[in-house]
Amino acid sequence: MKLSFLGAARQVTGSMYLLEVQDDYRILIDCGSDLERSSSNGQAPPTTPATSFFPFEASGINLVLLTHAHVDHSGNLPNLYREGYEGQILCTEPTFALTEILLKDAATINQKRINDLNASKKKRVKDRQAKMQNDLYLERQVRDAMENVVPIAFNRRFRVHEGLDVTFIPAGHLLGAAHIVINVFENGERKSICFSGDIGRKNYPLLIDPAPVPPVDYLICESTYGNRLHENTETPEEALADVIKRTCIDIPGRLIIPSFSVGRTQALLYTLNKLYSEHNFPPIKVFSDSPMAYDSSRVYTKNIRLLNKEARDFYEENEALFDFENFTFLESTKASKAVSDYNEPCIIISSSGMVQGGRVEHHIAANIGNPYCTILMIGYCAEGTLGWRLLNGQPTLTIKGKEQAVNARVEKIDVFSGHGDRNDLINFVKMQPADSLRKVFLVHGELSGMEAFKEALSEVGYNQVEIPTKGQTYEL
Repeated sequence: MKLSFLGAARQVTGSMYLLEVQDDYRILIDCGSDLERSSSNGQAPPTTPATSFFPFEASGINLVLLTHAHVDHSGNLPNLYREGYEGQILCTEPTFALTEILLKDAATINQKRINDLNASKKKRVKDRQAKMQNDLYLERQVRDAMENVVPIAFNRRFRVHEGLDVTFIPAGHLLGAAHIVINVFENGERKSICFSGDIGRKNYPLLIDPAPVPPVDYLICESTYGNRLHENTETPEEALADVIKRTCIDIPGRLIIPSFSVGRTQALLYTLNKLYSEHNFPPIKVFSDSPMAYDSSRVYTKNIRLLNKEARDFYEENEALFDFENFTFLESTKASKAVSDYNEPCIIISSSGMVQGGRVEHHIAANIGNPYCTILMIGYCAEGTLGWRLLNGQPTLTIKGKEQAVNARVEKIDVFSGHGDRNDLINFVKMQPADSLRKVFLVHGELSGMEAFKEALSEVGYNQVEIPTKGQTYEL
């Protein structure tokens, strides 16, 4: 049995791992976009990789397992089918629904980019356009992928091949997210492998806590927060209430929250709903400016049975998770732009979370010079993005070709991060007996974080830790 690390090796994004077992049976675990590829002009990384980077024949893959919907785990599935894969994708029902939303949105963006390049008469742009048309997936490839998804229930062993079964275990982090445990029987020996996916944190809005994983022989563990603890110790309600009070109540200001549409926005809206419904919070106008967030919120409501007890009880009492007084989903671009003329204190939640693309760029551009505006960053921002530049205190920013002074206040909280921190990661590994765990492989993190996490694991008795390089293969 061989395990190859084809993505998210010594970096955060692009999760993709190839497991090869007897009878030449090949399983791909995740097939994510590498969001850390940056272009030479410092602009945003492309929605999908600029070139096909599959170091294998797509038609030779027998099965794909998907831990969760985020594009750094799912974003290259359409490319896999375009290159000849004809098999199934196994994931949970909510992961299926959320992945379809994300991939369709990416395909729409890809089509727009190609259309824009087609309209150009410049030869160098035409050459780039021809290359992009060969590399970017469109809606038909998304359909090919989604038509082959087989939803799998949590905590049920599913036989996928002779001597091979898989189990999806709740991971928190995002609705439908799973740790995947694979049991392999070959040459008279049983071996078990766990792919952590992204590890959630306890007491996160809406989501159940990560479930324990049974003892395995090999553990592939994410390490996004391998060298960090969450900075904010208060609850999401307390942290958000404090910011709103200072930015929209004490002064008649405007609060802009860049937020990913799938997962993060739902946690925000649910927390706001609780503030207004249970804590007599002043009903400040809230705008959610993302059609994708609207579709994702419907998926959350449809899967209420998979949310935590607090959310289920709240829904039963209030009959809504995300709808409350003075709340509006902005459907059209026209409605989005019209918010600039709203003169009362308000909260605007818009994507993308890194302030790179999406409608939030318009809101930032319209308010960056307003000293009565606060921009609240609530998640990770890749280096070079507008969000990263805001967090690093640049005095001016160029948005849509126009340089502007940053007069708005920029703040950050991490209570809405869906990732477990270093202590959560250590506790996840410690579920495995140190004397029987053969190997821990660290993935999905910055190298410095992985090295610090490896050292922390060594201090608690786990010395069998590897940090694979991209393309490295291990015999298990």
